[in-house]
Amino acid sequence: MKRLRSNLDAARWGGLTLPAQMANIGSEVSRALGWRSRGNDEYCRRAAERALELIDLSLEAGGTYPRLKELARLREAVVDYFFGANIYLSFESSWRSYFDHFNYLARR
Repeated sequence: MKRLRSNLDAARWGGLTLPAQMANIGSEVSRALGWRSRGNDEYCRRAAERALELIDLSLEAGGTYPRLKELARLREAVVDYFFGANIYLSFESSWRSYFDHFNYLARR
């Protein structure tokens, strides 16, 4: 995947805690959800692609098996919801609820 944010430093991103990474990913997912609800498919796609880029950076940073498994499943679900057939039956409210927990942890 071509990097959308050329100024994003992978080492600096990898130095963030998992809750901080997930909160940032959640911000992009939230933007994508907002644009989708407003009917702007182009901006929704762009925000979803930025979320995928952040997920990929988190995967590249490595970590323990449970962390990588969570990130890989998240990536799969994001692709399914925004670009696929939504076979996992995700809802906007479930995405917001999922990322709210990470926002809380990152702010503590």
